[in-house]
This record gives sequence, C-alpha cells and structure tokens, in this order.
Amino acid sequence: MDYIVSNIYGRIKHPRQIVEVPGSKSITARALLIAALADGQSQLYGGQMSDDCATFVEAVRALGIPVSVSADCIKVEGCGGVLPEEEGRIYVGSAGTAARFLTALCALQGGKYTLTSSAQMMRRPQRPLIEALASLGARFEFGGEEYCFPFTVYGTRSPAASVTVNIEKSSQFLSALLMAAVCADKPVTIRTVGSHGMDYVRMTLDMMWSFGVTVDEGEDGYTVFGEYEAKKYEIEPDISAACYFAAMNKVLGTDIAVKGVMKHTMQGDARFIEALESFDGGTIDMSSFSDQALTMAAIAPYLPRPTTITGVKHIRGQECDRIKAIVCNLSALGVKCDEHEDGVIVYPSQPHGGRIDTFGDHRVAMSFAVTGLRCGGVTIADAEVCSKTFKEYFTVLDDLVSRLTSD
Repeated sequence: MDYIVSNIYGRIKHPRQIVEVPGSKSITARALLIAALADGQSQLYGGQMSDDCATFVEAVRALGIPVSVSADCIKVEGCGGVLPEEEGRIYVGSAGTAARFLTALCALQGGKYTLTSSAQMMRRPQRPLIEALASLGARFEFGGEEYCFPFTVYGTRSPAASVTVNIEKSSQFLSALLMAAVCADKPVTIRTVGSHGMDYVRMTLDMMWSFGVTVDEGEDGYTVFGEYEAKKYEIEPDISAACYFAAMNKVLGTDIAVKGVMKHTMQGDARFIEALESFDGGTIDMSSFSDQALTMAAIAPYLPRPTTITGVKHIRGQECDRIKAIVCNLSALGVKCDEHEDGVIVYPSQPHGGRIDTFGDHRVAMSFAVTGLRCGGVTIADAEVCSKTFKEYFTVLDDLVSRLTSD
C-alpha cells in the first residue's frame, strides 16, 4: 500500500490537537515475559498489540503459557519460572525483543526448543547473546548460518554462576539475560563489555523490581535474586510513537499532545522530545535514543543549521541499514546529506516530492511521513510496514490532518 502524504504547511487552522498512540512496545514485551514467568495470573492493562507484540503473545502460548487478549487487558497465567512445555517450536517473526528475550528464556529452561524467524530477523545480530548463553551451559544447534536464526537450543536450569555479555550492538542482550536469570537454580551475576545506551536496561530493572525481583548492581555486575510475583500492571503509552507527533510540532508549529504521556517515564525516547524543545541543528549524540535517529533526520532539512547525528552505528543492523535508508530517501527528496560510519550529516534545504523506500522498516515509513507534511508530493511506499509497532499510524495521521486543517 502506498500512502500519499498531504502537505499541510501553511494551511493549519486548529494547531492544538490531542492524539492517542498504542501502549509501549518495549514495556509490553517485557511485561509479557515477566508475567509468563511469574507465579499466578498477571493482568496487563494498556498493552500494545502490534505485529511484534502479537508475535510475542503467540510464541509465549507455544511454550505452554495461557494468554488471553481483550481490548483493554492481556491476562497471562504465569508458570512460576518453569515452562509447562519441555519441548517446543516457536516463531519470533521480525520482532527483535521476542527474538532476544525468548532465546534467553529457552536457554535457561531444561528442555529443547526450536526458534525460527522471518528472513529479516535472520540478518540481525544475535551472536553476543548466544555466546553468553552458551557460556552459561546452554547448547545451540544452528539450522543455517552460525549464530543466526533458525536454531535449536538445549537449555539448562543449572547454569554457571556468572556470565559476560557484549552489549555494543544491543542492550536487549543484557535485558534478556536479566529477566530470564530468575529461572536459574542459583543467583546469576551478569557482567557487560562494550557500551550502549542504558535507558532500556533501566526500564528492565524497574519492571523486574515491580514484579518482586531484586537485582544487585555492583562493580562485579548485576546479580539477580528472587522470583516474579503476578500482579496488575499499567503499561505506558509508547513514547517512540509519540515522538513522531513531537517532530510534527517542531516543523509545523502545531501543539499536538499525546494522551497519557507523562513527563516522568521509563522510556528513553523521551530524550528526543526534550531535545526538540531547543534543538535547531548542530551535533547530537543519539546513542541512548537511537530509534529516533530516523525521525531527527527526517525533519533536519527544516532546521536552520546542519544536523550531525552521531552514536548510532548499531542502527545499521536493525530492520534495515537505517543510516543508508536516511541517505537514500533524503537524496530522493533533493536533500544534501553525508553518510558516516556512525551517523549522518543533514544540510538545511526545502525537500521536493519523491517516493520513500521503506526497506521493510516501520520507522522509515513513519518518520518520512513527517517530512511530507511540509513538502508536497511525498509518497510512502509499502506504508503497511508500520503495523509492526503502530498499525493505525496512517489512519491516525489522516484524522489528525483533517482536524488540523478543517474549516
């Protein structure tokens, strides 16, 4: 499905609007895993049911965990740390969170589990997590390329007492180990090498604490104690989704608020919204909120100074090579930009119309739609890819455009 973006710059009559976005994908995924391992039924309110989260739910069910989904609540019957199924086959699709979190879970059980994925996920990095889990005592058999999906994991409930994981490419490797460590028959200490934005790890630790598990942070690493307790849990709106509307405010001069978004949040992408308040170009290190590198690049042509985005080398290994996607699409719109290993420089200009290649990446589609709101003739190819995290994005955008411009 192609989506033709409406250029509404200079036509806005009602700048103050409110929109709703789904629940946080990152929080929903963590809540699903933790609730699956808790003792008793957890009730998760406000969860996201995008493609990624629906895939996660089906994978959890395939492991023998009952999950029921209604319009406002996800109910999960936890297993108390021991999966009901000692053998299974699960599909993680293109969901990075499901891929990493469920790999760690299966590796710290006593059974045999085969994990398969989409072709896109086969290309994404898994090696640091698999190497860490193997050093704990799990065994992997690969169905294709080593350290890539698909594979079969033979888990262990009696792992080594400590492990080191490289988080240079993703902090999800650490979050996966932290959350799954409760399945071990002893406290496990997790050390890290490499550097990465740690906001999502802090989210993981906060949520583990909310469900009753203690993590001691010391010079030797993170040591995990205890068991998860089932509970009722409210999931925040997705700040990553809210960022697109904050970007619209920046380039359109609107006052669009996102319902339910609070100033204090666990989600690291709130830093993007804070940065936009005073940012007019210059150098910005986005390592701790790298999901918004595309969004920043998409609005950078409208800023008065060149924008240099740094610290995002790892986004080359996400749903697509996002740095190349930025350069390809801005160039198609007539915007001068320079590609660097860990980022990009975008120069001020007025984009012209053009066709946006989404490369199968939801964030490319949603980010460059913002560019098109101030530039006539922008078409988003394969716009349906946004269903990965925000299925109704373009429906919400159409309604918003109508309300902003109506007589």
